Amino acid sequence: MTTRLRQVFNIFSPSHFRKESNMGTVDTKPKELPKFDDLPSFKEYKGCAWSVWGEDDQLGTVNLLTEEVVKKAAAEEIRTGQTVSLNWPVNFPNKPMFGRKSPEVKMIKRPRGATRDDELHINTQSGSQWDGMRHFGVANHDVFYNNTHKDTIPGGVIPIPDPKNIDPSLSRIGIQNWASHGICGRGVLLDLVRFYTADGKPLPYDPWTSHPISVKELQACAKKQGVQFRVGDVLILRVGFMSKFYEESQEGRDALGEKPETFAGIEQSDDMKRFLWDNHFSAVASDQPALERWPTPEGVPHMHQASFFQTLISESDAHTDDTWHVGDAHRQVLIGIGMMFIHRECIGEMFDVEKLAEICAETHRYTFFFSSWPLPIIGGCASPPNAAAYF
Repeated sequence: MTTRLRQVFNIFSPSHFRKESNMGTVDTKPKELPKFDDLPSFKEYKGCAWSVWGEDDQLGTVNLLTEEVVKKAAAEEIRTGQTVSLNWPVNFPNKPMFGRKSPEVKMIKRPRGATRDDELHINTQSGSQWDGMRHFGVANHDVFYNNTHKDTIPGGVIPIPDPKNIDPSLSRIGIQNWASHGICGRGVLLDLVRFYTADGKPLPYDPWTSHPISVKELQACAKKQGVQFRVGDVLILRVGFMSKFYEESQEGRDALGEKPETFAGIEQSDDMKRFLWDNHFSAVASDQPALERWPTPEGVPHMHQASFFQTLISESDAHTDDTWHVGDAHRQVLIGIGMMFIHRECIGEMFDVEKLAEICAETHRYTFFFSSWPLPIIGGCASPPNAAAYF
């Protein structure tokens, strides 16, 4: 934790009071964190939080997961010792979407005795994933988080023989920074599937078709579950992709990787960006292949590029040959806040939250301790999340 952030958060005790806002019931935020509408613009994109944590920042909204925030979450949320994984096995989906490579797991029988090795060859964004800061930048300005120009980031297979002498251009805004810090704190599940179907009604949308989830829907779901947001929460959405995947025929599953992608997800709007930033989530993840509605409506920018903070976002980009088509919400979240947008928030996608949803419904608890330790890939643009929830 930086000295600056320690000073900021020490202003408030862990039990600082709550107050009402148009974002819902949230903890009072440190004074140095501006509202979305007060953030500066980057070129034509409003809501850029690059300056919040300094020009050399490598973490984005993961900075919000301070020692005090982690300690408070662990003390309050770990009560029974029950744990649940939020990771889809790396084998799935067998036929990934967005033109990505199918995962390969080579099981090797060693020549002597009962010994074996495994070799993995995967695209780090083919299944459960965090989208890192190098995943998607401001395409029309050729920069990533904190104005890191694309030409300063090397590509290809680059050996790193000396762990004490790593070229800064290889490591800058790489996913190893999140891996070193850890993404640990209070998790909050918004179960939209149960929200809509608990009374026996069908889900009012198909998770595998383009459909926007509004701020009002997220707020209504949180209210029904009795959830009150606070600074540093890891927000997790259950929209329905996974539940449908498990119920679908194999033919239907395989077809996902062979047709144009269409998925339900959060709407691309200033209201959504405002909701995500002003609640100061440290990360946002979903069970969908794209956090945002996919594809974006014509004339509406992707949240990846149009966003404000770099938050952890679970993946939703598509590419054909060398041309990338990324959702506005996704783009802006990644680039901006340090969440994913121009803020750069942490974005996660294809989290398997089916078992988590069962436990939350059974216990009537929709908050829990959350931990995630991504793969420490130096200069990596994404990683399987290695995430878990603790009750």
